[in-house]
Amino acid sequence: MTQQLPVAELRRRFPSKFIWGVATSAFQIEGAASADGKGASIWDDFCRVPGAIADGGTGDVACDHYHRLESDLDLIADLGVSAYRFSICWPRVQPTGTGPVNEPGLAFYERLVDGLLKRNIQPYATLYHWDLPAELQRNHGGWLARDTAYRFAEYAEVVARRLGDRLVSLATHNEPWVSAVLGYERGVFAPGIKDRRIAYQASHHLLLSHGLAMEVLRGMGLKCDLGIVLNMSPVSPATDSEIDAHHARLEDGRLIRWYTDALFKGAYPQDIVEYLGADAPRIEAGDAELIAKPCDFVGINYYHPTVSSSSNPASPATSGAAVTDMGWEVAPRSLSDLLLRLKRDYRLPPIYITENGAAYRDQYVNGRVDDEQRQQYIESHLVAVAEAIERGVDVRGYFVWSLMDNFEWAEGYRKRFGIVHVDYSTLRRTVKHSGLWYRSLLRAAI
Repeated sequence: MTQQLPVAELRRRFPSKFIWGVATSAFQIEGAASADGKGASIWDDFCRVPGAIADGGTGDVACDHYHRLESDLDLIADLGVSAYRFSICWPRVQPTGTGPVNEPGLAFYERLVDGLLKRNIQPYATLYHWDLPAELQRNHGGWLARDTAYRFAEYAEVVARRLGDRLVSLATHNEPWVSAVLGYERGVFAPGIKDRRIAYQASHHLLLSHGLAMEVLRGMGLKCDLGIVLNMSPVSPATDSEIDAHHARLEDGRLIRWYTDALFKGAYPQDIVEYLGADAPRIEAGDAELIAKPCDFVGINYYHPTVSSSSNPASPATSGAAVTDMGWEVAPRSLSDLLLRLKRDYRLPPIYITENGAAYRDQYVNGRVDDEQRQQYIESHLVAVAEAIERGVDVRGYFVWSLMDNFEWAEGYRKRFGIVHVDYSTLRRTVKHSGLWYRSLLRAAI
């Protein structure tokens, strides 16, 4: 970890118009799983699969944000952030993924956006954070079906017509790699399928849906910035051997270049297409051009580097390294290196760090949560971002993951990422030491 800096000194290393925020996603915090006409999502289904969630938890209640909107907005405002990144639940807006709009669901997001603006907080929305309407998966093939990409573009238009005039930023997808690989290849996330061919076809349709949605949104003349959010984990070989270097190159291609090349170079990386062989996706004429439509920004979610070897293609930690409660290596330098690599290899639009944070085993004691490890993690990664900016990378904002403890997907409620503690028995919110530190940073004189 880096030595702690005075908050004013750290703050001065960032541009005066830098965006400071916190982030969440709909399924992880909203609860209200069937309230006001909401349809089921693939995660509602997946949570019912025996053994799929480590602690047997579901998103039925989560943090009950849906029913605690106003007090949560006050909590966000009290942190002093300039922006809040959230996602919109597709089946809350369109219960079956197509057809009529569910008015109460869309009205919830309108109250959210208006509540943020009332508190002088900029709304940064994401259309898809993994909660596909279950109907599209159960009866129409989910992301394996090309038609889902067109349904997504229709959904994007529905949301934009209602909220687009008040959003500052609108991302199509959050981490398509996760949706495709963890959901359709490894089967550890919803919908729980294990088939590489299906996964890569799904990845193509996810990217195609981004392009189709961008085409629709551009045609609407929206004033908000449009883009996509990608997870990135820099890959290095475990040893100096040629075989480990080969595996690291392949893992980098599957994790990063598959998405960045398609979006910003107009074609999938040829080495990965060849590696996939018969499992490579079917691509129709015009798809590449749609996927590569210009973005106003790209969001980068960074948590840890990856170490690759012939025996372990993707380990989240070097042996003996400091790790978080997820077993992920704490390596802020890798974030600087990643940002500089992207500047070198691509002509990217402005970058936002749309997620960065850490899970630790927090203890609530006498009304306090002293999570200095998380504070140090955030601070050290902010230093890494500042160094990248000072070396010419155009980074415009940083969002802590996460605003509050929440449903951590296949881990259930066992892992806590929040800078606000949630007591799951009472749903009481308590700002942790890391949240108080972040607030002091944002209030620091510059």
